[in-house]
Amino acid sequence: MKSFDYVQASQPADALRLIGAAPSSRFIAGGTNLVDLIKYEVENPGTLVDISQLPLTKIEKTATGIRIGALARNSDVAANKLIASQFPLLSEALLAGASPQLRNMATMGGNLLQRTRCNYFYDPSQPCNKRAPGSGCGAIGGYNRIHAILGASPQCIATNPSDMNVALSALDAVVQISGPNGNRSVPVIDFHRLPGDTPQKDSVLEPDELIVAIDLPTPKNAGKSHYLKVRDRASYAFAIISVAARLAVDGGVIREARLALGGVAHKPWRLVAVENQLIGKPATDATFQAAARQLLAGAQPHEHNAFKIKLAQSAIVRALQTVA
Repeated sequence: MKSFDYVQASQPADALRLIGAAPSSRFIAGGTNLVDLIKYEVENPGTLVDISQLPLTKIEKTATGIRIGALARNSDVAANKLIASQFPLLSEALLAGASPQLRNMATMGGNLLQRTRCNYFYDPSQPCNKRAPGSGCGAIGGYNRIHAILGASPQCIATNPSDMNVALSALDAVVQISGPNGNRSVPVIDFHRLPGDTPQKDSVLEPDELIVAIDLPTPKNAGKSHYLKVRDRASYAFAIISVAARLAVDGGVIREARLALGGVAHKPWRLVAVENQLIGKPATDATFQAAARQLLAGAQPHEHNAFKIKLAQSAIVRALQTVA
C-alpha cells in the first residue's frame, strides 16, 4: 500500500473544498470497497477525504416519497420501518448483499459506487482497461464465468456487483449530487454507465462531486415486489444473476411493471420498453416468459458464461411468478 494524506470533512461544502484542493483525492466513508482497492494498489489516492462525519444519515419522508442520506448505513436502511413497509424491495436487496459486518459499515452512497469484482480488475499484473485504460481486457479470452452478457464492449465485459443498485433501478430512485457547479438530480437508471470506449468511468459522477442523498418516489400504483438472487453459495457471495421485480396487478392484468437485472452487465440492466409492453397483459407464465426473452435479446455470452442466458430467463420468470 502506498502512503497517502488524510483529512476529515465536517460539512458537505467542506468536503467539496477538500476534494478539489489536492490531486488524486478520494472520498472515504465506510471504506468497505475502497480500502481493499488501495491494499491491492488498484486505487492509489494521494489524499483521502473522510466524509463519515457529514450530517447525511437521515431517512425521512418527503412530499413525493422517501429521502435516504448518502451516509445512511446499509443495515440501518434495511431495518428502517419506512423502507421495509413502503419499499421492501430495497430491504430485500440490501439484506442479500455482503455480510452483517459489512452492511454495518457500508453506506448507501458508497454502495452506489461499488466497483466491479472482476478478478482481472483486482490483479495489477493482468491487463484491464477499467484499471489501466489501453492495457486490454484479460477477461475476454480468459476465465469469464461471472462476466457480462449484455451491454458489454470490446474494451470491457465487467459487471456491476451491487445488489442495492439493481433494486434502486427498479424503484425509479434518483441520486442527488452536489458539486462545485451546484446540485443536480440523476435517475439511477442513468447514473451508471455501459463501458463503451471508456470502461474506467463507472458512473456519471464527476471526481469533484459528492452524492448527498437518494430519493425513492412513491409508486403511482400499489403493487408487490421481490428480489431474487442466484449465487454460488447461500451467504456473502456476489450474484451470478439477480432480479428486482415489481408488479401492480389488478384483476389478473398488469397495470405497472418494473424489472431490473444484476450480474449481467456493467450497470443494472433495465429496459423500459419491455416494462411498457407488460402493461395491459395478463399476469401469466406466457407473459413472463415473453418478457424474459425480450430482456435478454441481444445477449452476447463468452466462453464460460453462456449458461447465464437461460439462467437469467428462468430467474426473471420465477421472480415475476413470486410477485404475481
